[in-house]
Amino acid sequence: MPHDDDKDIPLLADAVRQPDGTPERLRRQIEFIIEVDRLKNVFRRSPLLSADRKENDAEHSWHLALMTLVLTEYADEPVDTSRVLALVVVHDLVEIYAGDTFLYDTAAAADQEEREQQAADKLFALLPDDQREHFRALWDEFEARITPEARFAKAMDRLQPLLLNYGNHGGTWRTPGVTEDDVLARKSVIKDASADLWRYAQGLIRTGAANGWVPRADSPS
Repeated sequence: MPHDDDKDIPLLADAVRQPDGTPERLRRQIEFIIEVDRLKNVFRRSPLLSADRKENDAEHSWHLALMTLVLTEYADEPVDTSRVLALVVVHDLVEIYAGDTFLYDTAAAADQEEREQQAADKLFALLPDDQREHFRALWDEFEARITPEARFAKAMDRLQPLLLNYGNHGGTWRTPGVTEDDVLARKSVIKDASADLWRYAQGLIRTGAANGWVPRADSPS
């Protein structure tokens, strides 16, 4: 989890001299692009299926983008696929400064919104003003989940780690104190976007519980 003094860490772009004569707008855009390279070093709790390590945020965002291209036919409402792609690519950028908040960590969730709002202010300010407003609006849209695109983007965000945990015979479901009911509750936002994908997700969770990969609520953890 980042600390208060992280705000004093120099930008990655400070160590990358841009060519003389680079236009100011392009310079700011490139500085932002360089800074978000940090996302590749923000690690999540979800274990990969292809290697014995945890997934990083950049890998997670790429997977959500690909899932969006493959699965939008299951959206209950018509969605603009290109906008869903923008939402899933942008939504975790703030974790560069705010850190990843584990889904089942209620203590860390207490100040999550504050940390992420501050991170959004800092990160998107690197962009030219028009793009700062555009990217911030995308991030706010994802968080609010008012539009069909945001609801579907959130569904992808909750379904993807579910697939990783199921494929790993538990993964983060084996965290002490987490039960089948907890997983169902945390993943239930999927139903706000897709009845079909929610039925599928419930099947994964219930099969996992039947196999002992996540305890039932009335079972010893």
